[in-house]
Amino acid sequence: MNSLRAGEQLDHYHLEELVARSGMASIFRATDTRTGRTVAIKIPHEEMEADPVLFDRFKREEEIGEALEHPGVMKVLSDPSKSSIYMVMEWVPGKLLRQALREQAPFPPERAARIAIAICDALDYIHRHGVVHRDLKPENIMLDGEDHIKLIDFGIAGKAGARRLTFGKLSQVMGTPDYISPEQVKGKRGDGRSDIYSLGIMLYEMLTGKTPFTGSNPFLIMNDRLLNNPVPPREHNPAITPEIQEVIYRAIEREPQNRYSTANEFAWDLEHLDQVGVADRAELKEWKKRRTPLARQILFYVAMALIPVVVFGLLILVARHS
Repeated sequence: MNSLRAGEQLDHYHLEELVARSGMASIFRATDTRTGRTVAIKIPHEEMEADPVLFDRFKREEEIGEALEHPGVMKVLSDPSKSSIYMVMEWVPGKLLRQALREQAPFPPERAARIAIAICDALDYIHRHGVVHRDLKPENIMLDGEDHIKLIDFGIAGKAGARRLTFGKLSQVMGTPDYISPEQVKGKRGDGRSDIYSLGIMLYEMLTGKTPFTGSNPFLIMNDRLLNNPVPPREHNPAITPEIQEVIYRAIEREPQNRYSTANEFAWDLEHLDQVGVADRAELKEWKKRRTPLARQILFYVAMALIPVVVFGLLILVARHS
């Protein structure tokens, strides 16, 4: 199936150009020969079809995309006449937010706030329809020439009533850990506030050109967000006002109950920065204090070392009672 190339035909679609390829699927710009409409065709690789978790991810993305109708959400087009497994989506011209960040970050505060407000609007819509994205990051946001946004890739999204996919099962496909909420790091399912956290991280990045938590590997990055406070955004970029910095901190609170409860609340503060009260936060004073998971690592290695001892003891115990 995935041996198809640009210039070939797939049912009623003429594949024009390969525009993206990942470890799980290829995306082509194509023309619907029945209507002349330009569409995007997402074709899963054969190994995805053979993996139940990845295949479930693909089908969930299709199901959610067909159900949602919002200008800030990429639409998946239903086509019952398909002869094989692939996804037909609206064609969205523009670039990924990731590409825009590489070209222009940091953004002027007005632009960063405008993009974040648009993302909030799309998030508010999907959350009210029982969907949590759970993988919000610059790679999953499309921008057109006027900074209108589209949320894409709902492959690991949570939907009310859907079978739960745990963090462990999804770890192989979750990608970059920079935007995952602390509760997701701990293995919890997460809700709309997890998306709000991820957007707060993206707002930090749009304004500073950096992500707030670092490490030499994904596990250290995730540990950093559980143990430490980020460098205050204004340390990186003095053009950031105390009010917009406060908004970022409200969005990336470590405990979900301390964050904005809805994306609409997040957007309201960004639209009314003059009414945002700036808190006297410990995070602004203690961010230079760095903690490491050393104690946890020591306990882990001690436990690993004790495993052979425990096994040996059990074998002796069994031998004595046999």
